[in-house]
Amino acid sequence: MKNFVFLFFALLAQLTIHSQEHDHGMGVHSHYGQTDTILDHKLLFPSRTPDRIITNLSVDPSSSFGVNWRTNQEISKGLVEIAKATDGPEFLLGDIKTITANTQIFENQNRREPLVKANFHSALVTGLEPETVYIYRVGSGDQENGYWSEWFQFSTASAKGDRPFSFIYFGDAQNNVKSLWSRVIRNSYKQYPNVDFMLHAGDLINDRDANMEWGEWFYAGGFIHATVPSIMTPGNHEYRDGELSSLWRPQFTLPENGPTEALKETCYAVEYENMKLISIDAEGFDEHEEARLSQVKWLDSVLKNNKKKWTAITMHYPIFSTAKGRDNKELREALKPLIDKYGVDLVLQGHDHTYARGYEKNEGQGLTVVKDAGTVYAVSVSGPKMYESQDQGWMVRRGEFTQLFQIISVSQDTITYGAYTPMGSLYDAFDLIKKDGKKTLINKVPDSNIRLRKDFVKEK
Repeated sequence: MKNFVFLFFALLAQLTIHSQEHDHGMGVHSHYGQTDTILDHKLLFPSRTPDRIITNLSVDPSSSFGVNWRTNQEISKGLVEIAKATDGPEFLLGDIKTITANTQIFENQNRREPLVKANFHSALVTGLEPETVYIYRVGSGDQENGYWSEWFQFSTASAKGDRPFSFIYFGDAQNNVKSLWSRVIRNSYKQYPNVDFMLHAGDLINDRDANMEWGEWFYAGGFIHATVPSIMTPGNHEYRDGELSSLWRPQFTLPENGPTEALKETCYAVEYENMKLISIDAEGFDEHEEARLSQVKWLDSVLKNNKKKWTAITMHYPIFSTAKGRDNKELREALKPLIDKYGVDLVLQGHDHTYARGYEKNEGQGLTVVKDAGTVYAVSVSGPKMYESQDQGWMVRRGEFTQLFQIISVSQDTITYGAYTPMGSLYDAFDLIKKDGKKTLINKVPDSNIRLRKDFVKEK
């Protein structure tokens, strides 16, 4: 009994000392050391467990997809495990395919951040069956589940190219991504959970190599990035002094079928069902003569040889600027003749931090049904940074001081477009119908007031 009492009090004394060592007044000492002084250090620094997991569309989304993730540099090998999804966990008992990822040792230090060391892992998963639901996870091969991601589920496109599909188009996220853009992407997914992919029209973040900002972008999308494939075109904020963000290619696996080595994964084309979807690197176009000339020549060839019924182009700079004092004349003079010549259906853009949608022949008429409307142009913004716009004849609907996402549904003969606020309110809509080579635009603008900055921000 005496031994028991002695051991009890000895243990109590040890616990008291341990508590005193870690308690400082009313606070508790952190085990994270110096990183505890860094705001949101978990968004900044990697660990052995995968983070920033994202899937991207490949050139052939019916049989392949790209996936990327990040770990710390202790993890020198990355693996993807993939199987056909099942109603229960029985897929674990079947044929699970393992793919070894490419691993890139990476470090960078942004101007206002500490040094971040990471390994980025990327894989192009091929040989998949069309119109099939797959389940996958990424990790290091360790037997401990803690060093693997959770299992994610997604579907491949059809091989016939005739299945209806939908995607969400976002303008600039750019600023306050964690606090204010997060609800846009999350509510877009909540409203349209069966969407096939997401398109980002540049300026995903504000400072090209800011690890904290990229951490916020991945945090805001969370598991959505890993289950709904994305494609993105770079904006001017993914560049600085003519140089693309060093994080762009390590973080994404985008098609490499552009015109030059320098434009791989920024200028490219994807065929999704019956649509040819093209990314133009507008900032590369603006900064480098070679990128400008090669993209014009390449776009001409891609459009000339296009066999798909629908064609959409995404780029950051608008053909028709909406913000006051802006005009991308050189871009317009180079690309618009090709857009007109080959009858491009949609051009989806960002940069101007306002909303506008219309077509060149509108001329302020505001018609409901338009025969041979030509190309429909859209400029949108999903983040909180807002500019003022200038009313122009080509615009059917415009808006300011409004965060938006656009859901675009594509069927055999019709594109249905709706621009929504994070509240789920419809702000703009149209149908584009194409039969026998002729297009009819049906405007479905809701009966609501145009949102303008002056109605919310009062000048002093």
